[in-house]
Amino acid sequence: MNSAIEVQDLVVIRGGKEVLHGLCAHIPRGGITGLLGPSGSGKTTLLRSIVGVQRVKSGRVTVLGEEAGSPALRRKVGYFTQSPSIYADMTVRENVRYFASFYGLGRAEAEKAIEEVGLQEQAGQIVRTLSGGQHNRASLACALVSRPELLILDEPTVGLDPVLREELWSHFRQLAADGTTLVVSSHVMDEANRCDRLILIREGAVVADDTPAAIKSRTGTDDLDRAFLTLVQQDKVEVA
Repeated sequence: MNSAIEVQDLVVIRGGKEVLHGLCAHIPRGGITGLLGPSGSGKTTLLRSIVGVQRVKSGRVTVLGEEAGSPALRRKVGYFTQSPSIYADMTVRENVRYFASFYGLGRAEAEKAIEEVGLQEQAGQIVRTLSGGQHNRASLACALVSRPELLILDEPTVGLDPVLREELWSHFRQLAADGTTLVVSSHVMDEANRCDRLILIREGAVVADDTPAAIKSRTGTDDLDRAFLTLVQQDKVEVA
């Protein structure tokens, strides 16, 4: 099976408003798929649906051959959220060991995850004293500790300086090379070129689902910002 995720006719209502409108998407196994779009376009809602923590009105989401949110997926899927997901009054090491315990894993696996995100020197530091970039990496270590087949990352680089962004993307690329499937959301179009495949989303609907090269070729531009705007205009014309 070469599909990591299949989304079929997904409709989600939040706060009394429909935010995903029969959305369909296919994400293959392996590599990095970027979920790109402006803030408020529905990216986080889609990711929440994929990991099974979002109530949906209709449609179907299949993850690694299982229904989204199935118990069988708990160790196979790692999830990095925008909101704080680790404990501020615990050290980095304590947090990662705590998350490791959910999967029956021990100290060795926790230390490996800490090392992979480059926080060995901060392992004994209380999380609330970390910088923003260190906090992000600590959260990532907690998501990585189970060695997931699929890693869902919701805007992991937001607010980070260029050096930290580069370090994280290098790590994402290494994970993909080792066989992990990654889905990375962002509203920063320059990150799109780092992905193997892109899903461009606007106002709860997919406007493109292809490789960066194919999207640029389709729109006749080497600039993905311009490509996105072109696709949005084309979509408006088709709807009209």
